[in-house]
Amino acid sequence: MNMDTISAPRIEVVAQDGGGYGVALSGRWTLEMLTRQMTELKPALAGHAALTNVAWNCLDIEAMDSAGAILLWRAWRRKLPAMLQARPEHLHIFERIDSADHQPAVSAISNSPHRIITAIGGSVLNLIHNLSDFIALIGQLSLDAAYLLRRPRDMPWREITANLYKSGVRAMPVTALVGFLIGIVLSYLSALQLKRFGADIFIVNILGLGIVRELGPVLVAVLVAGRSGSAMTAQLGVMRVTEEIDALATMGVSQSLRLIFPKVVALALAMPLLVLWATAMALLGGMVAAQIQLDLAYGFFYESLPRAVPVANLWIGLLKGFVFGVLVALVGCHFGLRVRPNTESLSANTTASVVTAITAVILVDAIIAIATRGLGLP
Repeated sequence: MNMDTISAPRIEVVAQDGGGYGVALSGRWTLEMLTRQMTELKPALAGHAALTNVAWNCLDIEAMDSAGAILLWRAWRRKLPAMLQARPEHLHIFERIDSADHQPAVSAISNSPHRIITAIGGSVLNLIHNLSDFIALIGQLSLDAAYLLRRPRDMPWREITANLYKSGVRAMPVTALVGFLIGIVLSYLSALQLKRFGADIFIVNILGLGIVRELGPVLVAVLVAGRSGSAMTAQLGVMRVTEEIDALATMGVSQSLRLIFPKVVALALAMPLLVLWATAMALLGGMVAAQIQLDLAYGFFYESLPRAVPVANLWIGLLKGFVFGVLVALVGCHFGLRVRPNTESLSANTTASVVTAITAVILVDAIIAIATRGLGLP
């Protein structure tokens, strides 16, 4: 007799003293051994489990894995028998299967009358958790700034300049193109209405105030949030997945000083310059469209712009660019650090980063617009 026959799972019927009978299980109830006798074991176990007052003795089972435990669990109709003797380690396996088998289904939760309250509560808790992590990130960056003021030699100039090039210089073509086209569209639509009232010259006021003060900073912030903000989230997320951030922590390198601080500083410096660049391109596009639609000379547009748009509007636009740059970088880094080591978390946090950054930019723009509503008006 070979070892496979000795270790094969066996079922023996044992007579009880007080009447009835018991079922004794022995051998190795593992996937390797069960595959050879599955067709015989299933009906035998089902037949014994269908009877009442059956005592099950599993003390002689040499080894049991999840496959053997699930086979018995299903034969017992997904609950432990009233009379069961088993080893503690085997009972622990049955307890884990019981816990997993009786978890509430997703459909049951979704059809619950309290599902709205549950969803709202989960969203509020998630929002509080995100805000606490965001505030902690701002606090850490403040500590890094204080540290660099005491030790300016540790300033990560290479990281800052690299991020300045990627977030600023490489974003110039797309911001110029979009700004120029937006200027043309806005000028064309404004000219259609101004012609009806003979107020052609006021197109300078509309384009100047609309682009310099509001449309230019918001447009650039949206473009940078979709381009640079998502790139920051993806970069930090990939570093989290590949455990590069953990490696930096093991080597004693500050992740906030070397990874987050340069991104925030670079985007805070690049955004006002990009706003100025995109605003100039948008005004140029509006000037071209105004000359074509309303036959306004370029010289007249150039001379009327400073009178129609006071310089305070330009400073407000640059201030918005600075605030938006810091905000987009912080949001991108925040969601990048929240990535778990799996690709699904990476894609979800990248999407959340872009949506949150754009939403935050619009909210902050509204706040600044209300706070500066009495400044820069001609």
